[in-house]
Amino acid sequence: MADSYKRRKGRCSIENHYYAVTICCISRMPLFTRFKNAHLIARTLYEFSITQNLITICYVVMPDHLHWIFKLTGAKPLSAVVGQFKSITTLKYNRLNKYNGAIWQANFYDHLIKNNDDLINQARYVVANPIRANLVKRVGNYPYWHCIYL
Repeated sequence: MADSYKRRKGRCSIENHYYAVTICCISRMPLFTRFKNAHLIARTLYEFSITQNLITICYVVMPDHLHWIFKLTGAKPLSAVVGQFKSITTLKYNRLNKYNGAIWQANFYDHLIKNNDDLINQARYVVANPIRANLVKRVGNYPYWHCIYL
């Protein structure tokens, strides 16, 4: 994954636009294979969306990364939103697992959703991730995802 700071230099977040974000675990470690850890991330996404006034469209918690599509509704920049989410989930993960360290890579990938067709295509891509990774045959069999369209 390219250095996200360098990619974003000169760019600014756009309020009321949709973003697809991918956040990888540090060293791509499969930290979310255990139910309690994947559930912690999913629950925190829900809580975070409410407290930060975000509209989460969909997400999938994969064993070693997170795909998340949301509408950036406040004036807070995208990097600050993702940074705050990573900080909150790291604290909760460390407390739950009696661990002390980073769980996320420093960078992340983002894609500004251009239109409704792009939004639907990105959501399909996110939801189908467990199938492409051969974790399940049907997305309904994978427990760590949500999409407002399904």
